[in-house]
Amino acid sequence: MNQDKQRAETEMPEAPDEAPEGARQADEAVGQPAPEAAETAGAAEPTAREAELEMELEDTRGRLLRALADAENLRRRTARELEEARKYAITGFARELLEVADNLSRALESIPPRARDEIDFIRNLADGVAMTERALTSCFERHQIAKVTPEPGEKFDHNRHQAMFEVTTDRQAPGTIAQVLQPGYVIADRLLRPALVGVAKAPANDAGSGEAGEPTAGAGSGGEPPFETRPGERIDTTA
Repeated sequence: MNQDKQRAETEMPEAPDEAPEGARQADEAVGQPAPEAAETAGAAEPTAREAELEMELEDTRGRLLRALADAENLRRRTARELEEARKYAITGFARELLEVADNLSRALESIPPRARDEIDFIRNLADGVAMTERALTSCFERHQIAKVTPEPGEKFDHNRHQAMFEVTTDRQAPGTIAQVLQPGYVIADRLLRPALVGVAKAPANDAGSGEAGEPTAGAGSGGEPPFETRPGERIDTTA
């Protein structure tokens, strides 16, 4: 009996340790995508990533250019403000000194030429005032402060002149300067004080007058009044 049992165990087929090669390949094929689909997915992913990177690059380039432009504008504005501060920092102080310059000029103009020639004390005093005025003028020039003294007949400039009154005259053209009351000053290219002037005005030319500026014939001299009247009208001149 034992021999029969051993023979049966020997003849029984053994269970295979591994699955057939074909079945294993089929299982692997089921878990993997098709070669064409894998290639298509691999090509799509880099394209989308490249587009995203290009967008980020363009955005970064735009921010960089704007930052550079802002920095350049800030540099120019700061340089301009520094230049203006250097030029016009003493504007208030210079304006206060203009009255001193005016008083020195008035003092020299008030000295009679004869007294200056004949009296040593007056001559020395005038020389001292003149030296002080020249020193102040030199100081003004070093700080780009210049006097504006228009000449009679010069065209009126509202940027540098201030009209105080009108002068009826035919010696200068209308709208030109007829008289200068006070000189003006500028600091660099900015007005510090306008020159006070009188502006020429053309004389009135009345009808029937012989010359410009003369009253009309008969007006106020017992003649016919310079008004047009119709028959039956009377003009009251007693008011």
